[in-house]
Amino acid sequence: MEATQIRRTVEVEDRHWWYRERRAILARELRRIGAPGRALDIGAAGGGNTRVLVGHGWDALAADYSETAVELARARGLQAVHADARDLPLPDARFDLVLAFDVLEHIREDREAVREIVRVLRPGGTALVTVPCDMALWSAHDVASSHVRRYTREGLNALLTGEGLVIDRLWSWNVLLRPVVAWRRKRLTGSDVTEMPHLVNMGLGAVVMAERYLPVKSLPGVSLIARAHRPGTAAGRPSR
Repeated sequence: MEATQIRRTVEVEDRHWWYRERRAILARELRRIGAPGRALDIGAAGGGNTRVLVGHGWDALAADYSETAVELARARGLQAVHADARDLPLPDARFDLVLAFDVLEHIREDREAVREIVRVLRPGGTALVTVPCDMALWSAHDVASSHVRRYTREGLNALLTGEGLVIDRLWSWNVLLRPVVAWRRKRLTGSDVTEMPHLVNMGLGAVVMAERYLPVKSLPGVSLIARAHRPGTAAGRPSR
């Protein structure tokens, strides 16, 4: 992600409906995982999700390929390191949880990045991964965001399991707004990450929040979310 895009993300993410609901999803998953431990947030940008980890008691490290992102995360008081997701400068089996939120779509060698996720996870540790889905939704937004692909459900499943992870759950997100997103992005000439009028932002947030309670997670959406784990058992953390 380019420095300009990272700065734009940091400027809007505390208010923007999309980032707010993603942080809420992360918070719910953290409650399901249970007792906090060490966490790695790969592709952390300015550390919006890293702050959620810290707020829930995790010893969290933000990692990003961009020096701008690392600087912004450190300015927020977070631990941050410059790192390539395909070759993390971190020891084996170090983390109980690894996040890769909207990271893999930026990397041509996505299998190498997943291999690194597995390597740094402790046996029994959890990986939370999000990616944009469906090449039918490809648009100028993807180009501006430096994406190289969007994923199918089957493709993401094969990628993660092919490198040794066990899928616990794989679901669609941003299902209800998919028609709106598809319509809007066909008309865009750049990124969809922008400041929005307050009422529009609130309305979109209310729609996407409704997905928490509706049986839509198996339908086509704008994103895919996977919770997976590395097989095995770590001390004090039984395998699922």
